[in-house]
Amino acid sequence: MAVTIKDVAKRAGVSPATVSRVIADNPRITGKTKEKVREVMEVMGYYPNFQARNLVAKKSQTLGIIMENSATLAFQNPFFPEVLRGISTRAHGSQYGLYLSTGATQEEIYREVVEMAQGKRVDGIILLYSKIGDPVMEYLCQSGIPFSVVGRPFKDPCDVSYVDNDNINNAKEAVEYLIGLGHRHIAFVGGATDFVVSLDRLEGYKLALGEHGIPFDAAYTVNQEFMHGNEREAIRRLMKLEIPPTAIVTHDDMVAYEVIGYLEDLEISVPEDVSIIGFNNHAISRHLKPPLSTVDISIYDLGLHAAELVLEKITDESVPPKQVVVPSRLIERGSCRRL
Repeated sequence: MAVTIKDVAKRAGVSPATVSRVIADNPRITGKTKEKVREVMEVMGYYPNFQARNLVAKKSQTLGIIMENSATLAFQNPFFPEVLRGISTRAHGSQYGLYLSTGATQEEIYREVVEMAQGKRVDGIILLYSKIGDPVMEYLCQSGIPFSVVGRPFKDPCDVSYVDNDNINNAKEAVEYLIGLGHRHIAFVGGATDFVVSLDRLEGYKLALGEHGIPFDAAYTVNQEFMHGNEREAIRRLMKLEIPPTAIVTHDDMVAYEVIGYLEDLEISVPEDVSIIGFNNHAISRHLKPPLSTVDISIYDLGLHAAELVLEKITDESVPPKQVVVPSRLIERGSCRRL
């Protein structure tokens, strides 16, 4: 026969209401009582029916996680498992589960977000990217559902709770590091231009050049739209310029790995012929030959804060939007050399 709350209450010598409050982790119950009741629950094999409790509380105890494209593609990039690790840690602490988006196109993702919000499948949503003119972000701003964003929103950032790095400054520092090593011909291989992070990093690249009297040359910049599936050819063209770059700043470590591969095909070696630096500091980057110089953007902390922001909003909807900037640091390894 199934163990009930009344059975647990009787064995623990408390009221059924106290057991319910322990399950809900009510702060009014002392730590000692919680410990005693949880011990009894474990001994008796009592598992709370969260679905039934959530129906009464009109809460799903679940956070929706929206990725920028299909889960398959997202998980190929080590950024996502790491940001999810941060979110999970914080969600677990508040007894929240995660519901991942599985849509493969922007339309599918949009429909999924609407269903999550309107079907009350989730209590809040974390958007793992920030794009220009994104219908998902626009819907979330109007829907009233608590949400947070990893990345600075393009429009009215002060009206949204988000966590980000100082991407403009990070890119500026990366370029200044290369200038400090004597490089003047520095290329920038960026991401898709409708993502705010890509725009910010390009901005930082231009700022650093400007401040050091190096003229900006569009021929030294390559972005995802420009490459459009012809990445190898785009890098070949870059290296065949009259004055080829002696250093390359890439949008992230994943792009750096690809670029290093194309350079190898062209018999151009890193760092002897060209220095290269990435962003994100993925675990594998230190094991490359040569190990990759990169900017560590504290991915785990981005996830942790994103979950914190949305949970705070779920608990108290009157909380004003908050903006959190997570620190970053440049890690010097063997992929950059002094000229």
